[in-house]
Amino acid sequence: AEDRERFHQLLHKLDLKQPPNAIATTEEEALAAAKELGFPIVIRPSYVLGGQAMEIVHDMAALENYIATAVKVSGDTPVLLDRYLRGAIEIDVDAVCDGKHVYISGIMEHIEEAGVHSGDSACVLPPHSLPYKTVRELEKETRALALALKVKGLINVQYAVKMNPQTAEYEVFILEVNPR
Repeated sequence: AEDRERFHQLLHKLDLKQPPNAIATTEEEALAAAKELGFPIVIRPSYVLGGQAMEIVHDMAALENYIATAVKVSGDTPVLLDRYLRGAIEIDVDAVCDGKHVYISGIMEHIEEAGVHSGDSACVLPPHSLPYKTVRELEKETRALALALKVKGLINVQYAVKMNPQTAEYEVFILEVNPR
């Protein structure tokens, strides 16, 4: 769950979505990745906990300023870049797994738009604005992840849910998985 490349491969194998993303170990890589991903992006150091130094940047000048003032970017201290899903709802799902069965203990809907770190946001339980079908999809994806990661214990999965204007259906994107 912590190795971005292996995690990306797992999501591909499970046919689960995540926002377009990249990891950069140099300033040049970060600038090139941002250009490829498109703005806005969420950028954060990979080496801190709790969303410290996480920022939504809207253009190249803001990204260059962030790199110059907020973080050290190197092979030992890479930065993570994710396309920011404007208008998405962030969801936290907590579950427990014994290796065979997954029990969903809570699905929390953030009040703020996606992009505010979970520890700094307010949530409601149960989710109040999602249709039944979307809640069932969140449960299904959480179960698949817990079993694929062979979790024995607690797991927290953070999602972004965004309305697809072409289908008028919610799309589910995995932001992060934290096996405990």
